[in-house]
This record gives sequence, structure tokens and C-alpha cells, in this order.
Amino acid sequence: MRNHRRVALAVASVAAASLVLAACSPAAGTNDGEPAEVAESLTWMTMLHTPTTPEPDGPIEEALAEYTGTDVEFQWVPDASKDEKINAVLASDSLADITSLTNTTNASVRTALASGQFWDVEPYLADYPNLSEIDEQTIASARVEGHLYGVPFQKPKARYGVLIRQDWLDALGLEVPHTVEELGEVAVAFAQDDPDGNGADDTTGFIDRAESFKLGFRMIAGYFGAGNNFEVNDDDEVVPSFQSDEFKDAMEWYRELYEQGAVNNEFVTVQKQNQQDAIAQSKGGIVITGLFEAKNYMALAQSADPETPMAWALVNDMTYDDVPRRILSDTNGGFGGWLAISTTRVKTEDDLRAVLGYLDKLLDEEAFMLMTNGIDGTHYEVSDDIVTVLDETLWEQEVQPYASSRPSDTLVKFSNTTPYVDEANTLMEENAEYTIIDPSLPLSSDTFDARWSVIQQAANDAYNKFMVGQLDMDGYEAAIAALDGQGLSDVIDELTASYSEAG
Repeated sequence: MRNHRRVALAVASVAAASLVLAACSPAAGTNDGEPAEVAESLTWMTMLHTPTTPEPDGPIEEALAEYTGTDVEFQWVPDASKDEKINAVLASDSLADITSLTNTTNASVRTALASGQFWDVEPYLADYPNLSEIDEQTIASARVEGHLYGVPFQKPKARYGVLIRQDWLDALGLEVPHTVEELGEVAVAFAQDDPDGNGADDTTGFIDRAESFKLGFRMIAGYFGAGNNFEVNDDDEVVPSFQSDEFKDAMEWYRELYEQGAVNNEFVTVQKQNQQDAIAQSKGGIVITGLFEAKNYMALAQSADPETPMAWALVNDMTYDDVPRRILSDTNGGFGGWLAISTTRVKTEDDLRAVLGYLDKLLDEEAFMLMTNGIDGTHYEVSDDIVTVLDETLWEQEVQPYASSRPSDTLVKFSNTTPYVDEANTLMEENAEYTIIDPSLPLSSDTFDARWSVIQQAANDAYNKFMVGQLDMDGYEAAIAALDGQGLSDVIDELTASYSEAG
């Protein structure tokens, strides 16, 4: 691997009015052996997931400029306010050259994508060594009305699994479950058999939260055979999974556990931070979440008690009855949004190719390392293929903000000394073979864009009421049937027509 040095290059200011392409720089070779051109400067509106915004012309920005040959003015948008900001710039067409569009179901975004505000990049990807390697399943998920209006952010296809307290299993003499039936037995034991040995009735099995319907429980329903948000039924109709028999079977199973105290009683009001605190405080022993979260739960627990006995089993092969092994994708089949290129700012095909040349360079290992770990010798070091952060605070301030802007999360793998990191990465890679993807992603429906958030919330409410005993299954089905009058039947008809047209 190449070493990185801290550079002292003077970064030219970026013209606010338009992309600067007066003299394009040669980049990595294209697939036909000719050098690709790279924009010398551009603007990029991207999301910030950290409390700290990097300093302009900071070390990572300078090192990326030196490596790619492009000076970039980053326009950082806090992730919490991204929809408001993105909707505003779309409405006024005051976009940057590149805009990170990470809310893939935002109706304003999908309308803008299909309205001509962004380039269809798919015809050009084959000309670039890295862009041409993007997984076809990821591209298929990223298309809107048959077109690819931006370079897809690439994610692991399926990151979820079941995290189970290994120390509690050991205390109760239980084996790690690998079937839903076994998982239910463990959940009840965690709730009723004092797994922490303190003599108090203060533990449960599952620790769930308010997003259960959209996240944790949705994954459980996937084990039962339910689709990923939507599915194609035997009549080739695209229907929401919450109508399916498999989803309802999973609901019956989960409510039975809830009634036995094996799911936290107040989950319908629990926020993510409360869920994490409950896990760190050993209030429950099972979480359906990203496999990578095990290390985070350990860190939380150890910060409160350095001698915590907490240990985790990571399970990615949960199955139910005779349903083949499967896992719903939590990343839209490895698609995390679009790096969308403005047709207003990037006016010509040559300009577009220069921007794509820059994005292709960001998919090189060296650029990935800069945006992930920082500068070798300053932010991290590698020994025996293990990455060690040299100064956590410096890394958080100068490097971490760039991680969410990487075009791919999956380029380079290093061993990590933090417990569960390597194991989680291996299991997430294994998930790819069994991934179930939402078939509605590339489809179009005006009613979906206008009404889906209301329809989904009503279905969510019906699920919550069923779980806490305010509705029986007949009541749940009646609540779902009533959604036809709120546009659900139109969503199904329009998505089905789009699916048929797309072949």
C-alpha cells in the first residue's frame, strides 16, 4: 500500500457560478486504455453525519485534491436537516455540481431525478475502470423509470442479523439459536430465567424500538418469507409485504413472545438512543440490527462498567421452518443513494465525463483509504494488515466526516483489533448470497410519491396496535383493507403497471 503524506498544496478557490473545466487533468485510464479527463475543480453538496465539520482546505481535502487532481468545495449539510435542504435546492435548481441524494424514497428527489435536473450516467459507466465494476443488482435498484440519474453509493447488500448475549446463553446453558423457533425459546428464557443472575425480574429477550415495523420486525418477517417492503405475488402484482400471509404469521409469533414478556413492553415509544442505553444496561439480550453494532454495544457497556461481562453471538443464518435461508437488504440491494450530477451546472457531455473521471478516482484504494482512515502516519498506521488509529480525537475531527461521502463502503478490508469488527464484516459479506431486495425500487408510481408516507404510517399504527393487544388479526386486516381508500390500491396498480412495463 502507498504511504500518504500531509501535503501543503494551495487549493484554488472554486468558482461559484459553474464547474471549472478549463484544463482537464488526466486520471486513471479508461477501459479502452485512453486516459480519462478529470475536472480541475467542482462543488459537492454532501451529508454530514458527525458533530464536527471539517476545516476547508484541511488535510484530507488537500490530500484528496492532490490524488485526484481536483479541488472540491464541499458544501456540508447536517444529515438531520438533509430533506429540508435538498428539497429547497431542488425547487430553486441551486444545486452543486455533485449532490449526494441519500434519501432514496424522498418524493421530491425522485421527481427531480426524472425531470431532467440530473444526468443519466449509465451510458458512460463502461468507460471507467471502477465505475464499470458497480454491481448490476445495485444499478438495477438505483434506476428510476429505467434510467440511472447518478452514480450509486455502494453499500454491503445486507448488514442485518441477530445479536444475542453470549454470556447469558452460557449462564443458562443454552446454545446459540439458528432457527426462529430456537430464537423464540431463547427470548422467553432471557425474560423468565434470570440470565444475569441478580435474582431480580429485570430482563427481557428482544430489545426493540419504535421503528420495529420498518426495521427490526421487518427483518424477522423476512425470515418467515415476507418480502422487502414490497413483493411480487403469484399474479405478478407488486404488493406491500405487510399484506402477506408470511408477514402476518411473523406478527402472530412476535406478539406471543411479547405477551410472555420476551419483548420489551414499551417498544412502540422507544427511540434509538433509549434502545442502545437499554442494551448497554443489560435490560435485554436480543437485538435485530446491523451486525456491526455489536462493537458499539460493547463500547457503551464498557464505558459504564469496564468489567462488564457482556459478550455477543452474531448470527446471520437464521431460518424459519422450511423457508430457504434469506435476509432482507437494509441498503436497497447495496444502493445507498445517488451521486447526482446537475445538468444545469455540468452543461456538456465533456464536462460530465470529467466529473465521472473524478468519481472514478474516488473508487481507487488510495482515495478510499484517505476518506476512511486518513493519512498514514498522521491518523493511522497499518501493521500486519491491522489498522490502528493513532489519535481518535484527531481522526474524528479530520477524517470521520468524509466516510459517509465515500462512493463505496466495501473497497478495502483490513483486520481490526476491536472485538466483533472482523466477524461482522465476514458475516455481512456472506449475507450477499441470500439477499432479498425490494422489487419496487426502480418502479414509478405517482400515488406512491404522494401518499406512501401516510399509508405506511397507518399500517405501522395497525401493527403497533396488534402487538400491544389493541387489535386482533381480523382488526389488523380490516385496518389494512381500509387503506385502499387512502390510495393503497392505486399504488399497487401503478407499481404493477410499471413492473410489467419494465419487464
